[in-house]
Amino acid sequence: PWFWNLRECWAQYPVQVMERAHYWYYMLELGFYLSLLLRISVDVRRKDFREQVIHHLATITLLSFSYCANYIRIGTLVMLLHDSSDILLESAKMFNYGTGWKSTSDALFVVFAGVFLVTRLIIFPRKIIHTTLVLSMESFEPFAGYYFFNAMLMVLQALHIFWAWLILRMVYKFLKGNLEGDERSDEESQVEEEEGRKGEEDDADQDFCWEKSTLNSKLSMLTSSCVLNNLANHRASLSNKMRKAQ
Repeated sequence: PWFWNLRECWAQYPVQVMERAHYWYYMLELGFYLSLLLRISVDVRRKDFREQVIHHLATITLLSFSYCANYIRIGTLVMLLHDSSDILLESAKMFNYGTGWKSTSDALFVVFAGVFLVTRLIIFPRKIIHTTLVLSMESFEPFAGYYFFNAMLMVLQALHIFWAWLILRMVYKFLKGNLEGDERSDEESQVEEEEGRKGEEDDADQDFCWEKSTLNSKLSMLTSSCVLNNLANHRASLSNKMRKAQ
């Protein structure tokens, strides 16, 4: 019921029963963001690396705090709002990198951009943050967790604005037909790619030099062997001539 009536998020708080589906929703989301935090350390570094780390830490903190403080109802709304656009983004990546269906990926990206801008820049601040800041005060007095929870939501909103700017840049380039790759990719990842290519070239040069030196050493050994054989044959012929002369 709190999906349609946000005041239900705080009805009878803090005595609210957690349903089994909400419990597993929390556990899956917490495990997912923990895996993202671990994976980002070995993934390609992009322009928003620091923002990604801050986002994952803030999300894990919010999930843990809302679970402990029984902010389950508002927590499920926050997760649902984020998942509505994340599913589209991951689907667009899947079709782009996994199957090569460029047209399908582009269509999903356009839908994702629209859903992201609406949910993160309009619904999230006007509904979710307004609910936690204002409507919650109808059920209880402010406490330390109230300020902490809303501060974390503000951090998420700042990150939403940053990513919305990147998405709008990608949409602009997409409409102009100049979009190549991820807008989050910057010089840092390009340098890594160039270093990788340079490393491969250096390895190839080293292999060539090693093969060349090996070939030279074999040629020198062959030349020395030929010279020694010629000397031995020459000495043998001289010995035969001397025996015949005697």
